[in-house]
Amino acid sequence: MASVSVDEAMRRAIALAARGLGTTSPNPVVGCVLLDPDGEVVGEGFHAYAGGPHAEIVALAQAGRRARGGTAVVTLEPCDHTGRTGPCSHALIAAGVAHVVIAVGDPNPVASGGAATLRAAGIQVTTGVREAEAEAGNVAWLTSMRRGWPYLIWKYAATLDGRSAAADGSSMWITSEAARMDVHALRGTVDAVIAGVGTVLADDPRLTARNLRDGTLAIRQPLRVVVDSSGRTPADARVRDGAARTWIATAAEVGAGPDGRVDLPALLAELHHRGVRAALLEGGPRLAGAFLAAGLVDKVVGYVAPKLLGAGLAALRDAGVTTIADAIELELTDVTQVGPDLRITALPRKREA
Repeated sequence: MASVSVDEAMRRAIALAARGLGTTSPNPVVGCVLLDPDGEVVGEGFHAYAGGPHAEIVALAQAGRRARGGTAVVTLEPCDHTGRTGPCSHALIAAGVAHVVIAVGDPNPVASGGAATLRAAGIQVTTGVREAEAEAGNVAWLTSMRRGWPYLIWKYAATLDGRSAAADGSSMWITSEAARMDVHALRGTVDAVIAGVGTVLADDPRLTARNLRDGTLAIRQPLRVVVDSSGRTPADARVRDGAARTWIATAAEVGAGPDGRVDLPALLAELHHRGVRAALLEGGPRLAGAFLAAGLVDKVVGYVAPKLLGAGLAALRDAGVTTIADAIELELTDVTQVGPDLRITALPRKREA
């Protein structure tokens, strides 16, 4: 096999890390490529599930003795603590690796310190290789760990004129089956799905991740969270059906904001405490507006159908904007056609203080 550059190896490691999206939480996604002293790939791996072997351990097992004197290229700083698995920094030292290349430092104070341990053992350490790319692939976990609450994605479905339901309240189905299947795939990548009690009362959603064609449930289900200030969720609501874990988050349990409703920052902090690193906000328009007004949304994913209603329920209610100068500006990062619909992905721009 021909030798590869460290840059090429890091690109491969980032692609490997992506295979763990949706299955590693509350751990990060990590990829690792091991090169022998001649630059030939002798091992590679990724972290597949929480509690399973880390990417470095998988790659070292493949490489065996050929790792000695070689280079480990890894998307995240090797861990330096013993949890459900041992410290990867020690495993790399024991394998005789001469050089470790890291894309992103570990912001978790419990696990960080691997780079320092490697250097103390006489191993050359290089950091920051393809850092932005690796950050983007691990953005939910990194963001959550740095600030202490989950990375929040607001997903909505609407007509071209911004309606999420017709004047009579009907909303099934605004978007196509292809778009709805795409949403279920998105649910499979997060740790929690959040909806307001109004959505539960109006639509009685399941909020599970499943295959729409045969109704089968995904193996891993996100936590279902109903934001329900006064505990109005019916006992027979489908979110209580046992298909996945459910938390009815009330103001009495979480704490109330100035408006008497569930305190949203406190809600997100509690979700982080429960191991949620990425969450999907699905409904409804008033709850979405409250999260946006509070500056708590990290990404917007909109499914826009080529339909017009002219009247009905808007996809978004009060988001704290009263004049055009205060509009929440978004940076478009992707526009993709899904069936007849458009999936628009955007990031809210940070407002200057």
